Amino acid sequence: MRPYEELIVDIPNYPKPGVVFKDLTPAFADADSFAAMVDDLAAHFADRGITKVVGAEARGFIVGAAVALRLGAGFVPCRKPGKLPRTVLRESYALEYGTDVLEIHADALISDDVVLIVDDLVATGGTTTAMVRLVRASGARLAGLGFVMELAFLNPRAAIAAETDAEVFSLVAVE
Repeated sequence: MRPYEELIVDIPNYPKPGVVFKDLTPAFADADSFAAMVDDLAAHFADRGITKVVGAEARGFIVGAAVALRLGAGFVPCRKPGKLPRTVLRESYALEYGTDVLEIHADALISDDVVLIVDDLVATGGTTTAMVRLVRASGARLAGLGFVMELAFLNPRAAIAAETDAEVFSLVAVE
């Protein structure tokens, strides 16, 4: 077991009854565990020539920025609408009850960029596939997708595979 796995806390019935929320914040708060998860993600993609890491707000910023630093890459924040001050690329994605939107600055990625998408957790794949489409719209090349935790029982890899054949790597899978 990696040092961060034991610090991931199950919160039953949050944010609604029947859901078991996976709280990664205790693993972020422990310096050794946080360093281990960042090192493990960065090491897996170290030989891919990554120039930019894209992470979605908010927890994707925490992990993504640290992985970018380890890889010697830039970090591109993927935000909710209205949070970025310049021209943006935007992508809608489906939620359980409706849709949402993610945006990146239109000039944040260029065709020469090799991109790694990083997030703390992938569940259904909606946020992730929106980020994949944003990377594609920018003309950059997607080298892979890295997650601290994957809720494999929700089958996010099927949704991701419908958008890209880039490698999906998760440190922890919940079956």
